[in-house]
Amino acid sequence: MIVELISVGTEILLGNIVNTNAAYLSEKCALLGLSLYYQTVVGDNEERLYETLKTALERSDIVILSGGLGPTQDDLTKETAAKVMGKQLVEDQHSRERIEAYFKNSRSAKITDNNWKQAMVPEGCIVVDNQNGTAPGIIMEDNGKSVILLPGPPNELKPMFEHDIFPYLNQLRPEVIHSVMVKLCGVGESAVETQIRDLIDNQTNPTIATYAKTGEVHLRVTASAADEKEARRLIKPMLKELKNRFGNAIYTMDEHVTLEESVLQMLRGRELTLTTAESLTGGMLSARLTNVPGASEVFRQGYVTYSNRAKRKILDVKKSTLKDYGAVSEKTAKEMAKNGAFITGADVCVALTGVAGPSMQEDKPVGLVYIACSYNNNITVTECHFNGERAKIRESAVVKALTLLRNCILEDGAKN
Repeated sequence: MIVELISVGTEILLGNIVNTNAAYLSEKCALLGLSLYYQTVVGDNEERLYETLKTALERSDIVILSGGLGPTQDDLTKETAAKVMGKQLVEDQHSRERIEAYFKNSRSAKITDNNWKQAMVPEGCIVVDNQNGTAPGIIMEDNGKSVILLPGPPNELKPMFEHDIFPYLNQLRPEVIHSVMVKLCGVGESAVETQIRDLIDNQTNPTIATYAKTGEVHLRVTASAADEKEARRLIKPMLKELKNRFGNAIYTMDEHVTLEESVLQMLRGRELTLTTAESLTGGMLSARLTNVPGASEVFRQGYVTYSNRAKRKILDVKKSTLKDYGAVSEKTAKEMAKNGAFITGADVCVALTGVAGPSMQEDKPVGLVYIACSYNNNITVTECHFNGERAKIRESAVVKALTLLRNCILEDGAKN
């Protein structure tokens, strides 16, 4: 089946906001095994939206529109879609009651009359409740075609898609699609592709798709079958083969588990505590760790020692080390990690120091980063050379730090 995406909103068209909805929906459609050939962004203009949707319906089986379902005059998606589908708008009492309850529960100001516009829906449509806002989702079906309208705010669109639209689309297919996301760290995209080239060249069912992330590579293994049990059976040998080829580079086969979450799980399982000492990343590592629920069971403290003075006063890095070797050096990274663990009494401390740019520091090139991990009184240091702009270098350093920490734990476990 062919699906097409239409993102509605002048603010998207002009680049005022990033179109994250399209990226999310594209990935979910791929997961469902739907063929996606076209994506369009159209402004808040009825005539252009009408023509865009009409064209999409001529070449696609399913059209998903996001945005333009709100209460204001320029929210035209529902009205325009109804016109294309030849439907009249009627008031949905259930949606009206939900809108009223939403305002009452949020203790907002009095409901303005334009909000009731959101309770008007195309006759005969499927109304999808919005658990996080006022505009309901809408599904219209006609002559084997489906038009799906979703609210624009991601915090409304994503839960609605997961809870209602994904199952709806899945049941339209004659076969069940099942996928497993295999996530790797510490190995580059080109190396991964080289190692699985034979699998890709010979793939039929299941299939493998690669996704490059900063410091990570994700492999989606997808199978189609008459039921989920059979799809899982088809995938199993492929997952076993990937485990044989990549071993510990695979940190999870759960799509919802992040690298930082997997690291925290490892620390928690071994009853280890963690401290971070950051320079160039300015707290980015500790932020990613503490974004995981339950991190407080493991994460003890995070230091941001951006200046040399902070490195001396807080982490007790020797003045002579900074003078002779510089803040961006293997020796400084070692002292940051060793002293960070000692000061807090943590089992593990990860330290980062480097040059994020845009200019050189201490005559050292942009992208040079030293990452140290103090674990069980042993200190491991890695020297990295990252490419890209400042933000990319900092992000790459954080992922590399998580990977180093994970490897130190795995290596220690192998020894024991």
